[in-house]
Amino acid sequence: MTITIKSPLDMHLHLRDADMLKIVAPLSAKYFSAAIVMPNLVPPVTTIEDVVGYKKRIKNAIGNEKFEPLMTLFFKSEYDYDFLKEAKKYIKAIKLYPAGITTNSEGGVNSIDEKTLAPTLEAMSELGIPLCIHGETDGFVMDREKEFVPIYEKLAKTFPNLKIIMEHITTKESVEALKRFDNLYATITLHHLYITLDDVAGGMLQPHLFCKPIAKRPEDKEALLKIALSGDKKVMFGSDSAPHPKHSKEAPGCAAGVFTAPVALPALAELFEKHNALDKLEDFVSNNAQKIYGFSPIEKTITLKKEEFEVPLKYGEVVPMFAGKKLGWRVV
Repeated sequence: MTITIKSPLDMHLHLRDADMLKIVAPLSAKYFSAAIVMPNLVPPVTTIEDVVGYKKRIKNAIGNEKFEPLMTLFFKSEYDYDFLKEAKKYIKAIKLYPAGITTNSEGGVNSIDEKTLAPTLEAMSELGIPLCIHGETDGFVMDREKEFVPIYEKLAKTFPNLKIIMEHITTKESVEALKRFDNLYATITLHHLYITLDDVAGGMLQPHLFCKPIAKRPEDKEALLKIALSGDKKVMFGSDSAPHPKHSKEAPGCAAGVFTAPVALPALAELFEKHNALDKLEDFVSNNAQKIYGFSPIEKTITLKKEEFEVPLKYGEVVPMFAGKKLGWRVV
């Protein structure tokens, strides 16, 4: 049994930089047609020159693979209309991080006040530049995303023409918010469709499953599964594949992030088959994103075969999700 996916897309990807970029970028480029690349480098990607330079480094790292890095800027409230009009030629979206809430987000926004952010968000609305948001407060870790939902709603009401992407949603409250506002959309990761907090910390601590936003409750996972498996046009696959070297994961102060890029498509095929929803997989990993972002990706087909795939223990110095385990599908 085989299935073919046209132009699979990863709409939330961390490629890092330098040596790590050289390890992980080819793995995404091999299996995906394009990806939205996150801008939280050190220092973050905040200028057109930064975008152009980073894209060039990504292209160099992937060699001859057919893959388009869709670039983003790290949100700054001082971005004005003229800057954004020029930047639009080079980017697909702008990513907003609350300050200090996740990896390399220290330079993010201290307060998401719609009046303060209005000049930039109104310019983005007029220019048709989507706003991607890491939606968490600084409250109790299990409640951070739920507490952020009213902020999403206020932004959606205040800027009705702004396309807002709720990144890597993890809660049933976020799923419900999607249904209430026409200009809210969301990415969903592989790992949040598979795991709950119990998988991370219910027994021996599993550092390679530790991520932010943290995995939530069974009812949250079920809400994510229901909307992803349905083919709902408001959600799309965004891996949030976030590589860290093994020594940074298996250590005190464990780095947050799950590395899924090379296993995402086989694992998604297995999951969608389990739920009798293989016919919805291409919507989730390609068609919906094209409609939401309004673009046509590089033509590329990936064929998956129902055949055992043993996941490598490491890719370079990075341990993937399902390391050493067997999946029921492989890319051929």
